[in-house]
Amino acid sequence: MTQQGPHLLPPDLMASQLSTIDLLTAMFPGPEEIDIPPSSQECIDKLRAWCEGANSESSQPSGVPESILIAVHAPIVEGEKTIQMNVSIPLHCADPSTVDSPPALSYSLRQPDWMSKADVARLSAAMPADDIFEGLEYIREEGMRFLETQQAQAQASLSESTKSTTDGPLVRVWFYFPSLSTREKRSDMVNHAPDYSLTGFVLAGKPGVLCVEGASRDIDAYMSFIKTHSWGDIPSHQKKVSERYRETERVSRVFCGMEEITDSLGERGGQRANRGDMQALEAWLKGKGLGEAFERVIF
Repeated sequence: MTQQGPHLLPPDLMASQLSTIDLLTAMFPGPEEIDIPPSSQECIDKLRAWCEGANSESSQPSGVPESILIAVHAPIVEGEKTIQMNVSIPLHCADPSTVDSPPALSYSLRQPDWMSKADVARLSAAMPADDIFEGLEYIREEGMRFLETQQAQAQASLSESTKSTTDGPLVRVWFYFPSLSTREKRSDMVNHAPDYSLTGFVLAGKPGVLCVEGASRDIDAYMSFIKTHSWGDIPSHQKKVSERYRETERVSRVFCGMEEITDSLGERGGQRANRGDMQALEAWLKGKGLGEAFERVIF
C-alpha cells in the first residue's frame, strides 16, 4: 500500500491562503510592522502565478515548503511598543479531493522586552486560537491595558514612596503672596521642589499661593533656598510671603509632583483662570478634598 504524502493545496484554497497574507500586509503596511523573509516572498510570488494560471496538477510548482512563516509586529500605543506574532500559513493537505476549506493558520507570541514570560503566557492563554484577526485585535487591546496598568502601578509606587521621608512626618504648608507674578521665580519654585522631596503647586496672581507637601525640615530648607538664591536680587521689602496654614495631622500626599497651575486652573475648575480668580482655585481644591485649607489660606 502506497503511503499518501502531503499534497499542495488546490489553487482556490491556495489563493485563499495568499489572500490572508495580502490582508495582513494591508493591515500592517509600515516598514517595520510585518516581516516576510525573501525566501517566503519568492514562494508567495511563485504560488500566486500558479493560482492565476494553473488548471492541472502537472503545472504545480515544486519545492514549496509545508508552510510560509511571517512575523507581524502589532503596534501598541501608536507604535511606541509592539508585540510580535509569529504566523505559520499551511500550504499542503493530506488529500486535495477531500478538502473544501484552507487549513487553519497557527500563530504564537514572542516575548517583548517590556513584558515578562509570565505576562506573555497569560496573554497567549486567553488569545483567540481560531481567527488570526481576532487574535491580533485581542493582543493589541490587551497590550494597551497592560501598559496602562503598568503606568498606574508605577505612579502608585512613586506616590507611596514619597509619603514619608527620613526627616520627619509628612506635613502640608500653605504660603500666601499678596502678589506673585515673575515667571522665572515661579519656575524656580517648581524646579527646585523635587530636590527637597516636595510636592504641591504654585499659583501666580494677586494673590498668589504656594502649597508644599513634605517633611517640615525639607520645607524650611526649601523656602530658605528660594528666598536666598532665587529671590536674591529682589529687595527685602518686596519678598512678601506669609505662612498661612500648616497641616500636621494624618497628612498624606495629594499631589504627585510640583506644578504651576496658573494656566491650567481654569480648565480644571471649569472657569477661565484669571489673576485673582479665587473661585476657580476654591473649586479645584474642593475637588481634591482641600476645601478647608482654602478658607484658612485666603481669608
